Parts: sequence; structure tokens; C-alpha cells
Amino acid sequence: QVQLVESGGGLVQPGGSLRLSCAASGRTLSSYVMGWFRRAPGKERKFVARIYWNSGNAYYADSVKGRFTISRNNAKNTVDLQMNSLKPEDTAVYYCAAGDNYWGQGTQVTVSS
Repeated sequence: QVQLVESGGGLVQPGGSLRLSCAASGRTLSSYVMGWFRRAPGKERKFVARIYWNSGNAYYADSVKGRFTISRNNAKNTVDLQMNSLKPEDTAVYYCAAGDNYWGQGTQVTVSS
């Protein structure tokens, strides 16, 4: 079992930055593909970014490429999502996932002036 807890969400103005963190407990993440997804109001949950823990290779949705960066911290067993140049359309609940089976509860990100 893996338990995931997201943190770092909040309200930010357009053009601002936030850093989300996903803390894992119950098992190390070294065997998982870690991902961030988001669900905007009234819409389906969508892929944002993923990272392969062992290689560090990262992939991004076109909508966030160049603005978001996913990273992992072996010592802390966390996966972070640095979000820069935020736009109102980035407003959503952001979820962390380990593989296909484990999900966090989500953290709200609101981009508004």
C-alpha cells in the first residue's frame, strides 16, 4: 500500500508560481511512475506530468510544457510539481498518483486576480 498526500495548493494571481508536493508513505516510490493530474470544475481529470522514478525521465501535457516541472526527491520520498507562469485555466484540483492504483486526495489550485 502507498499513501499519498498532496500539499502546496492555494490562490495565486495570473503569472504567479506555486510548488506542489506529494509525500508518500507505506512504500518507497522507486518502482513507480509518478504522475500529476488535475480536474477543472465540471471537467474530467486530465494528465499534467509524469516522471519515471529510476530514470528521471519526465513528460508533460502540451498545455503545461515549458511552465511546469516535475521532480522527485529520493531522500524525502516526494514528488514535486513546480508551476510557473500560472494561468486562470490552470485552476483545478491537482492529484498525485503512483502507478495506476494509488491516488492522493488532491489539493486545490486557484489562479485568479
